[in-house]
Amino acid sequence: MTLKCSKWMLAAGALSAILASVAPSKAQQTIRVGWTIPAEESKYWMMRRPAEFPDLGKTYKVEWTQFQGTAPMTQALAAGALDCATQAPLSLANGVVGGNLKAYIVAQHVYEKPGGFSVYWAVMDDSPIKKISDLKGKTVGISVIGGGTYGPFAMLLKKNGVDPAKDIKLVEVGFAVSEDALRQGRVDAVNMNQPFAARAEAKGGTRKLFSLSEEMPNIVHILEACRAEFVDKNPDLVKAYVRDITSGMKKALANREETLKVVSEVLKAPIPVLDTYLLKDNDFGRDPGAAPNFPAIQKMLDIYAETGMLPKMDVAQFKHPTIVAPLQ
Repeated sequence: MTLKCSKWMLAAGALSAILASVAPSKAQQTIRVGWTIPAEESKYWMMRRPAEFPDLGKTYKVEWTQFQGTAPMTQALAAGALDCATQAPLSLANGVVGGNLKAYIVAQHVYEKPGGFSVYWAVMDDSPIKKISDLKGKTVGISVIGGGTYGPFAMLLKKNGVDPAKDIKLVEVGFAVSEDALRQGRVDAVNMNQPFAARAEAKGGTRKLFSLSEEMPNIVHILEACRAEFVDKNPDLVKAYVRDITSGMKKALANREETLKVVSEVLKAPIPVLDTYLLKDNDFGRDPGAAPNFPAIQKMLDIYAETGMLPKMDVAQFKHPTIVAPLQ
């Protein structure tokens, strides 16, 4: 299910609050950036360790606005309320289809790698739900309907005879509260992402029902995208931002001890919990230069088109000839 044009119209009311809270950029010196949790370590470094970035706060500034997921950031980009934001391939593509969004992918945050972490749906140990088809008639949580995880989730359910639009009650549950929602019985199954998955697993009492990698291996989860109009009008400003995204990724990977502290400050998660997975083999994958994997993104767009979730789309429309990570 894609974000239909009617949904974009319905989102206008909610978006007005975003527009009111995000100040207009000042003389091309400020970038309005949307972010979310988890897995945006380069941005977290920029937010929490700005002194590590010589240009940040001096030659340009960032106005940071937090969102629950990528889909509302897509709407904010399309409405001109943000200049750059975290995006998932499906969210970004829906922005093109439903919101006439024109944007460039300038960097990449994380992807799923073989043997690493894959976003999964959990149930309680004593739940009668043993397989995906058992979800019929149940309440299922997802971080954001229409967001980055929705595509492979919906495809996996359909393959197992469950219509995500008709056979389940799908509700939005942010990753940070997914464990509580499951344990308190507000949902029968819910999506788990790090570090919240590690925290839930440490407590016990839950079990994995299915993971997204079962449907779509090597998922590119989140990217950094900027409105094309903004990039074209302010190339030097965006170059400075992408240089810092590149630098932030390198700092995150080079200094794990400090990255644990940075991520703990942002996610409010204890370092011992983060230490069980962050930047280890059981975590997401990260390109050392934050470079977007355009062939992988194209493959995802092709799969969405084949299943009718999107019209056929060429990833080339999201490529800027020069402004893309890694930038030095």
